[in-house]
Amino acid sequence: MTNEIKFPNGFLWGGAVAANQIEGAFDEDGKGLSNNDVIERIKPEDRKKLHLPFPTSEEVQEALRDQANRHFPKRYGIDFYHRYKEDIALFKDLGFKVFRLSIAWTRIFPNGTETEPNEAGLAYYDALFDELRKNGIEPVVTLSHYEMPLHLSLEYGGWTNRKVIDFFAHYAETVMNRYKDKVKYWITFNEINSILMSPFISGGILRDQVKDKNVLQATFQAAHHQLVASAKAVEACHRLVPDGQIGCMVLGMINYPNSPHPEDMLAALQDQHKTFFFTDVHVRGHYPTYMNRFFKEHNVVLETHPEDADILQQNLVDFVSLSYYMSTVSARPETAGEQAAGNILTNLKNPYLEASDWGWQIDPTGLRTLLNMFYERYEKPLFVVENGLGAFDKVEEDGRIHDEYRIDYLSRHIEAMKEAVGDGVDLMGYTAWGPIDLVSFSTSEMSKRYGFIYVDLDDDGNGTLERSKKDSFYWYQKVIETNGEEL
Repeated sequence: MTNEIKFPNGFLWGGAVAANQIEGAFDEDGKGLSNNDVIERIKPEDRKKLHLPFPTSEEVQEALRDQANRHFPKRYGIDFYHRYKEDIALFKDLGFKVFRLSIAWTRIFPNGTETEPNEAGLAYYDALFDELRKNGIEPVVTLSHYEMPLHLSLEYGGWTNRKVIDFFAHYAETVMNRYKDKVKYWITFNEINSILMSPFISGGILRDQVKDKNVLQATFQAAHHQLVASAKAVEACHRLVPDGQIGCMVLGMINYPNSPHPEDMLAALQDQHKTFFFTDVHVRGHYPTYMNRFFKEHNVVLETHPEDADILQQNLVDFVSLSYYMSTVSARPETAGEQAAGNILTNLKNPYLEASDWGWQIDPTGLRTLLNMFYERYEKPLFVVENGLGAFDKVEEDGRIHDEYRIDYLSRHIEAMKEAVGDGVDLMGYTAWGPIDLVSFSTSEMSKRYGFIYVDLDDDGNGTLERSKKDSFYWYQKVIETNGEEL
């Protein structure tokens, strides 16, 4: 059936990265420290029992004091800050139509509270966007991709503090006004629902700042502030950017019931709400009624302002974007079973699926199903802005990297997207995650490689930083050239 279905003309093929995972230059040209600049590398033996960092204020201060004996890979990235022209030339060779990237908030407002922006930071992104457009590549810009000034965490409690809404709105308006003629596609928050699993990286929340140790209350309060801030960014885009389009972005999860048991079915539905809650607010402009019971049963009481309802209702997104890496299995609490090792948001292991080197369960059909669920729910254009396989890559003696496992993973997911298009889903585009090797979000290591382009850099920060093409480079080049016909 797939051969009879075609991706639409003008489909937006490309790749996606985050500033904190590629740029480096953490202390150059007036940049301030972000929350990711104090995240250390996870040791190899801890990969499959991963717990995302949730530090205290004192632990952050200790990271700032102890520079000599700690390794913070996201401060250095892959030196994209200085090498972007070389890398964009490779993206042009791949045939990219779009390149999804993020602006580092701390390059524009180092502490987040400044009135006037840092001109050196603004000039850097001017040059970067100009270089992309010179090479025929349209930028897709995320305003906050796990990026917030560390100062806002330490002094304000991150997104738990309502004042951060106005700081973010000022930042969003500043960059949209500056780049309104260079950037058409915008995304507000990367994987906004990830605040439920990562309060610090996603929300800037420090553990000792959580009142009464009620993390759930703190994260949903912070999420509310992010949703209001996102709506304000939507308003700014629609007002400032000619022909601009702006979307929300969620960690796309599909939750299967562990069995036909009615309680397992209910558990899967409730877990699915952890994704749909955020998109429901972005697309429909109000809180879904199913959250009323959830908040009541979990003693979550949100502090809101009277104007919040109008802000959310009047500023709806133009498209829904999502990442997709894996599916999960939901079950009633008393059900025992093996946990899937690497799935950050998982419950039980799915016996019908294989897994990546990091334990992430591989489920291309789940992507087709999830896209149908989103489109039936909203009838808005969808955009898969992250999908990829983190794996160990071996450099052969002749310098080549034969990554057929990556080609297999991506081709099966692209086939699933094509089937979703055949189902009637309005799909805008696809940006594969990490088209060039970058520092891992979850483990801050280089060993977990996603790219079509290899970067000579190891987990300890050693290497030439030389770029080279993997076998998957030539495969993805052909995929784009044929608009997804040759997989």
